[in-house]
Order: sequence, then C-alpha cells, then structure tokens
Amino acid sequence: MSTPQPPMPQAAAPNWQAAPGPSYPGYTSPIPVVPTHLGHAIASEWTKIRSVRSTMWTLGVFLLLVIGIGLLTGAVVGSSSSDLSGENPLSMGFFGLLLGSMCIITLGVLTTASEYGTGMIRTTMVACPSRGRVLAAKSIVFFSVAFVVTLAAACLVALIQIPLLDGTGAKDPSGAEWLKGTVGVSLYIALLGLLSLVIGSIIRHSAGAITIMIGAVLAPLVIALFMFSESLAEVREALFEYSIPNQLSVFYSNSLTQTGPSGWDPLWIALGITAVAFAGAFALLEKRDV
Repeated sequence: MSTPQPPMPQAAAPNWQAAPGPSYPGYTSPIPVVPTHLGHAIASEWTKIRSVRSTMWTLGVFLLLVIGIGLLTGAVVGSSSSDLSGENPLSMGFFGLLLGSMCIITLGVLTTASEYGTGMIRTTMVACPSRGRVLAAKSIVFFSVAFVVTLAAACLVALIQIPLLDGTGAKDPSGAEWLKGTVGVSLYIALLGLLSLVIGSIIRHSAGAITIMIGAVLAPLVIALFMFSESLAEVREALFEYSIPNQLSVFYSNSLTQTGPSGWDPLWIALGITAVAFAGAFALLEKRDV
C-alpha cells in the first residue's frame, strides 16, 4: 500500500494595505459636461459655412449676377421707351435670379459633398455621431443663408427697378405681387438650393451632384424646345409647364404657358420634392458608412 502524501501547504493570500499618506481622488474636469443638442450642431455648421472661401465667392457671384443683370435689364428696358402697360415691373428681376440660382445650387452641393471629397465628414461624424442631426443642421444653416441673401438681393433690385421703369406704363405692384416677387421667389430659390444639398448628400460627389441639378433646371426646357412633332405636343406642354424656369416666372405672374402651376403652386411643388429627397438622404445616411 502506498503511503498517503501530506497535503501541500497553501500560500497565504497577500494582505494588501493602502500606503500611508493622503488619498488622491479621481480627476474631475473643470469644464462642465452638458448634453449636446441640435443647437450645437447648428453652431458648428454656421462656423463651417462662413469660414470657407467657396461660400464667399459663390454668394459674391450670386449677388453680382442677380443685382447686375437685374439692374441692367431694367435700365435697358426703361431707356428703350418700351410699352409695359399692365405688366409687373418686378418681373425684370427674373433673368438675374435664373442665372444666380446656379450659384445657390453649387453652394448647396458643396455644403455636403465637399466634406466627402476631403474626408472632413469623418471628423464631423465623430464630433456628432447623430447623422440625422448633422444633416438637419446643415439644412437649417444653408437654407437660412440662401433665403436671407436672395431676399436682400431681390428686394434691392425691385426697389431700384421701379424708378428705372417709370414712364414705360408698368403698373404699380400690389402687396401680393411684392410678397411673391420677393419673399416667395426667395423661398423657392432657397428650396432649390436645399434640394441640391440633399442631392449632394446622396451622390457624395460634387461634380456629379452639380451636373444633376443643372440638368434638372435646364434640360426639360431645352428638350421641350426641340419637340416639333404634334404627337409629342402634350409632353412638350408638360415640360414647359413644370420646368424650373417657368415655375420661377410664375412668381412674377409671367408664365410661359396658359396652364400649369400658378400662384404659390411652384413653392409647394419644390417643398414636396425636397421633402421626399430629404427622407431618402436620411435613410441612406443611416445605412451607409462614412
């Protein structure tokens, strides 16, 4: 029989004791920690949009086109002794705003798509992980800037054009015409820029998104001009009616067609399309990786 082995001695558990002396509590930052909200994201986006050169250059060209072409048109028409009996004198600002809208479209695309091109979007998402909040903040800041700048330019052109057209027989604009020719058209241009911002978020490529938006503005009208066949008459009429240049002219009571959108209809159309595009951009933003 084997002799039982004695049990192995177990090592005593160490008895840790705190070193003598004062205790040091954990570090507490003197900077107060507050929960973030949409206001912080808006402040960040406002800093971005006013600190980049593209914003100043794009808005500068926009003001030059809107004010310069608007006043030039008014001066030429006023000096040519044209008969504008019964016409809205504010409509002379249409040409400058149509060209200036390209600048707002470009700025809207760059507000989102440029961050994907430079990689800045990664820093943005780290600072604000809520992607919907980022998109909402960009939209609010851009829409506010586009609306205020467009309204200021439209009002300035309108106030100067009326004396220039004095003697042409143009009527004095009513209150409703003033509202549509300044606030209404400014809201429409700002929504067009906001749609461009959303398309930039979806495409994530500046040149591609700008091309799509400029095509959406000009292509329907250009295509309609070359539809000579009678079998395409209804299609041609629809393209004329719902083209963006025609919808823009509706705010001056000077539509290219006898039917189609009228009054404030273009604004509701633009609002609906932008809302649908915004929902699509939000859904893609939540699914995609940055």
